[in-house]
Amino acid sequence: MKSRVALIKGPHRYRNIAQALECIGEEIKWPPDGLLIKPNFVSTTNQLAATHVEAVRALLDFLGSRYGGSITIGEGAGLTDTFEGFRNFGYEPLIEEYGVRLMDLNRDRWVKVEVYDRNLASLELRLAKSAWESPYRISIGPPKTHDTVIITLSLKNMIMGSLIRDQRGGNSTLFHTLSRVTPSWVKRAPFLQGLKRDVATTVLRSDKFAMHQGYPAINLNLYTLAQYIAPHLSIIDGFLGMEGPGPGDGEPVELQVAIASTDFLAADTVAAKLMGYDIDEIGYLYYCKLKGLGAGDLEKIEIVGNARLEDCVSIGGFRPHPTYRQQLQWQIENFERFL
Repeated sequence: MKSRVALIKGPHRYRNIAQALECIGEEIKWPPDGLLIKPNFVSTTNQLAATHVEAVRALLDFLGSRYGGSITIGEGAGLTDTFEGFRNFGYEPLIEEYGVRLMDLNRDRWVKVEVYDRNLASLELRLAKSAWESPYRISIGPPKTHDTVIITLSLKNMIMGSLIRDQRGGNSTLFHTLSRVTPSWVKRAPFLQGLKRDVATTVLRSDKFAMHQGYPAINLNLYTLAQYIAPHLSIIDGFLGMEGPGPGDGEPVELQVAIASTDFLAADTVAAKLMGYDIDEIGYLYYCKLKGLGAGDLEKIEIVGNARLEDCVSIGGFRPHPTYRQQLQWQIENFERFL
């Protein structure tokens, strides 16, 4: 049986999301309680890099009479305070309007998870307990190019935002300030990526940065955690995507589409195709495909909605991050031992 992916194209973000969810509504099995909505606030100031509140509104309205339990909108911002993103992007009114709870996953209790360091030895990281234990996780965010794993979609959004970053106010503010004033060409330099990771991991005590153990390891790590914390429902708001030096900076790509599926890999596969990428070159998605965590081949996916996949593909594809060629070096010798 093929995995179903809703693909809707239209001039309104809210309507696109709502219609995509309607297309697969019968497949969604809501839990009695404990639903977690995970937006993307890799930046708490750049709306293009973050989940638009209107996409979340469309989801909340869709839930309506379909779900009667508690709803948490939880995120763990990468550098700054998560609630800065909730304020800047207009999420705070949702508390009264929908009775939801806003949560900073960086301040959550945690569970220890085992991944790999750059030498493929065991590495323990902390992951938000609320995300780990949630009976139903929803990932909602934009399609973007990335500086380490080529593209970031529903799976990566769920995993990376759930890793813990300590709240060290002074250090966090200083690091964020330095990041904002550092010239873009310096931040993008391939030879500085390891240094940036090491400094951020130490200064911020950030397990998000500690996850970045080089191209082979981070792809393996995302696949490893996908087996335990993948989204149950993936919503990709492609009204505007982001290309170039993502995930926090970049230029807009106007696709005017929405994608939704209860198969995260199928959703990410369709989104990757729209961006001009094949998931076989995206290490962590390729591993998920080999493991059978979802449908990673288009011939195993049924597209439903008002649009054809071939009519929605970005002309020329999303321009990749400047380190794209280096990022392709994610392969691991005898990788089958990790599957």
